Amino acid sequence: MTAGRLEGRPEGKPDGRLDGRFIGLGISGSIAAYKAVELLRLLRSEGAEVQVLMTPSATHFVAPLTLEALSGRPVETDVLALLPDGRIGHIVTADSADAIVVAPATAHWLGAMANGLAADVVTAACLATSAPVVVAPAMDGDMYVHPATRANVDRLRDGFGYAIVEPEFGALASGQTGIGRLADLDRIVDAVAASVGDRPIRAADPRLRPPRAERQIREADLDGRHIVVTAGGTREAIDPVRYIGNRSSGKMGVALAEAALDRGARVSLIAASVDVPLPDRAAVVRVETTAELEAALEAALRATDDGRAGFDALIMAAAVADFRPRQRATSKLARGSALSLDLEPTPDLLAEAVRTTRGLRPAPILVGFAAETGSLERAVGKLQRKGVDLLVANDVAEAGSGFGTDTNRVTLLAADAPAEAWPLLAKREVADRLLDRLAVRLDARDRAAQTGASDVPQESRS
Repeated sequence: MTAGRLEGRPEGKPDGRLDGRFIGLGISGSIAAYKAVELLRLLRSEGAEVQVLMTPSATHFVAPLTLEALSGRPVETDVLALLPDGRIGHIVTADSADAIVVAPATAHWLGAMANGLAADVVTAACLATSAPVVVAPAMDGDMYVHPATRANVDRLRDGFGYAIVEPEFGALASGQTGIGRLADLDRIVDAVAASVGDRPIRAADPRLRPPRAERQIREADLDGRHIVVTAGGTREAIDPVRYIGNRSSGKMGVALAEAALDRGARVSLIAASVDVPLPDRAAVVRVETTAELEAALEAALRATDDGRAGFDALIMAAAVADFRPRQRATSKLARGSALSLDLEPTPDLLAEAVRTTRGLRPAPILVGFAAETGSLERAVGKLQRKGVDLLVANDVAEAGSGFGTDTNRVTLLAADAPAEAWPLLAKREVADRLLDRLAVRLDARDRAAQTGASDVPQESRS
């Protein structure tokens, strides 16, 4: 069995029979498609890089995101799709793969392949490649023994030279027992290794292969969590035409919301002025002024009827105006030689959030942002003064790290851990790293609550 074979390897090390190889893994729409996830892992454990290709029906049985996370490459599902550099995705796989394995292969796929009908990326790649092709059928028993299916299998094996890993006898999805179960995964891996043998690697240069994913796919470690995110800059009206604002584009806050959604969280996004589209999967509340943001936060952070926290974490990425006119003109101010404004400070919404959530259980994790210029020394005092769990500080005057950019260089400060200075990263990568830390803290909070220990650092709730 697969598990036994893996356990028999010294310290879990792979045999390495596919070291340096590039393998295309084609998946068609069978109930056995879920087994392709483990097959992918086994191919990787043998040293192979893997490009997954899926028929449209296969995506109903297993999520492409799962396979992308395990392979480190975007999954090919569209025969018309192009790579970022303009190349045709399935053709690049066909030209660079050392072997293509189709598992599971349905009766429909066998028929399409036997007759050269390239309506999906799997058949198209197999038609376009000169590499060995391994096929592992899976279907109902009566379907597999039908003369049409047998003729298609014979044609693939005898006419095309494909290696057929015959299905096994056993219980089938239909409830019947017969021939048609997807072959043991070890047999499929063995067939792939035998197909490449000692042939030279076809495309050792990574540039000849499809590109890897631009970012690491995180697991759904925020599944079931409710994350509140604020984004963008507030605007304080001077008159019906003019306002006091800031340069925030909302890119960092939106990146955080999208990253949290991708990791399974339920996200409430309170958006002020933003220059980027908002994720439609989030529950969005639009605001303009600091007062409107304050009211939206009060509603979002309100305890449930039984006194419990209705959210797990607050990430205050919005750039809140520090001042606003004491009085707003009801009509447009006339142009003159000079204009004096009487300004008043706006409420400290982050400090208010800390006071509002004090005593809630389970204790939410509170994350603040501090935009500084020239030095981050003030951010350390802000962390202590605000009483948040984490503070993300950046120098907005630094090139590539200011408002409106797609990148950010931040330092993560915590009341109970050393500061972390991160390099210049895409804002989405900053978001994922921050959520990595947040997920760990939420898990620790829940474990502590189960054991009766304090679930938050004392320093962060002072």
